[in-house]
Amino acid sequence: MKLQRDVVIRTALELLDEVGIEGLSTRRLAERLGVQSPALYWHFKNKRALLDAMAAAMMDEGGMRRTVEPGADWRTWLAEDARRFRRALLARRDGARLHAGTRPEPAEFAAVESETALLCTAGLSPADALRAQIAIGRYVVGWVLEEQADAADADDREGERMAAADLAAYPLFAEGMAVVHDADPEAAFDYGLNLLLDGIAARLAR
Repeated sequence: MKLQRDVVIRTALELLDEVGIEGLSTRRLAERLGVQSPALYWHFKNKRALLDAMAAAMMDEGGMRRTVEPGADWRTWLAEDARRFRRALLARRDGARLHAGTRPEPAEFAAVESETALLCTAGLSPADALRAQIAIGRYVVGWVLEEQADAADADDREGERMAAADLAAYPLFAEGMAVVHDADPEAAFDYGLNLLLDGIAARLAR
């Protein structure tokens, strides 16, 4: 029976959750599918193409292809979209690493266009609107990359914590760490996101 593209992608995502991106290989995927590795190349010219397809499927799962709703407030929309993006990346093991380096594909163009139009209506140029979207997107990917790395290393780092004595000579650092270290992950993410949104608002106010 002919190997279906969507079956390959779905199986690859399941394997990713099991072994992580370092353990994901075309050989292992082919074994899981019960085929020889060359059979995968009917659908994907190389591993990078497979990873891109997996990332696109992950975005579909997370509802990341939706267009801007009529009458949406630009700040509210960007904030919700960034949170939705974060959830999509966190839903898969090594989701941020999988997504990093991808580029928008034709199926995403309508969503990008509608978000660009929203920011242009608010007062940005098309170039600045895209720069804003890229900045937020990279913030999200970087944030989740750190979150997932922390989770993966949690057992190895158990018991590690900056001691008060070590920070005694650095009072400002110590004061800041007292707030930041145990912050709620969602609240911490939103704080950084709002710094970016404040920057866009300041640009619009010029």
